[in-house]
Amino acid sequence: MVQLLEITIGELLPDQKIPLLKSRRELSRAEALKLWGEIRKAGWVPCSPQW
Repeated sequence: MVQLLEITIGELLPDQKIPLLKSRRELSRAEALKLWGEIRKAGWVPCSPQW
């Protein structure tokens, strides 16, 4: 079974309830784990969903 992670990037606009979709990207599990390791080394930490 193939596992994919979707990364969605949006922008919150002051007059809108729903963020404006800017980009969407799918990563394989291996790519996602590699990216997670890289951003954790850069100081990122887990957080709750922001919207």
